[in-house]
Amino acid sequence: MVNPGLEAATASAGAASKFEKAYLQLYEPSRDGSLAKPGAPLQRVEFQFNPKELTIAKAASWARATGSGNKSSGPPQYKGPQPSKLNLEMFLDASDTQDNSVVKAVDLLLGCCVPTSTSHDQKRDSPPWAVFRWGGITGFLSYISSVSAKYTLFTSGGVPIRAVVTVVLEELSGEPPGQNPTSGGLVPRRVHVMAEGDTLPALAYGEYGRPDLWRAVAAANGIDDPFRVRLGTAVMLPAVEELAPVAGEVSHALR
Repeated sequence: MVNPGLEAATASAGAASKFEKAYLQLYEPSRDGSLAKPGAPLQRVEFQFNPKELTIAKAASWARATGSGNKSSGPPQYKGPQPSKLNLEMFLDASDTQDNSVVKAVDLLLGCCVPTSTSHDQKRDSPPWAVFRWGGITGFLSYISSVSAKYTLFTSGGVPIRAVVTVVLEELSGEPPGQNPTSGGLVPRRVHVMAEGDTLPALAYGEYGRPDLWRAVAAANGIDDPFRVRLGTAVMLPAVEELAPVAGEVSHALR
C-alpha cells in the first residue's frame, strides 16, 4: 500500500510517484532441464491488493561431529545454503460483486502446486515456476511449495467471497558453476522479469553498480538485440564472480 506521507514528500520533491500492483508471473519449467532460466510464460496472477508485508527466509545446513567420552562436540561444519523462501499473503474480496471470483483465484493458486500439463506430457512432472514482482522488487526464480486459503466471508448461498491466502515460494536449486574446480562453491543467480521502462543498462546498474555490464548480461542470456527485449522476458542476472569472465570476453571482443 502506498504510504501517503512518503507519496506527498516525493511529489513535493518534484518526482513522480507511480502506483504499481504486485503480481506473480508463472512460467513453464525449462525444456532443457536448466534451473537458471524458465520456459514459456504462463498466467500472470495480479494481487487484488498489494501485500502489507513480505517475509524472506534464508538458512544454511550445518553438521556437528558428536563428541565421545569427556570430549565436547566439534565446531559446526558448513554444508551449504538451503533454498530461500518467500512468504506472502494475498487478500481476495468479492463482496461488491458477490460472484465466484475468489473461488477461481484460490483454485488457480492451488493448481500451482501440481505439475503443469506440458511437463506431465513430457513425463517430467514439475509445477509451474514463478517470480514475484512488485515495482522495484523482483523475487528469485521459484516454485510455489504451499498454498493455504482461509475463507472469511460467504454469501447467503454459501459462496466464499472473501479469503486470505498464504503463499510460500521456494527458490529453485540450480547447479551454477563452482568458483574454482576444487572449491565446489555455488554462485547465486537472480532472475528479473522485464517490465515497462526496463533496460539492460538500468538492470546492470541496479544489480552491479555498473551500467556498462549490460553487454555481459546480454551475452550471458544470449540476447542478440538488447534494445528490443520483450516485456515479460526473464533475464538471468548472474553473480559478479560468474559474470566477470563473460564481461572479459565481451570487452576483448569490442577491442
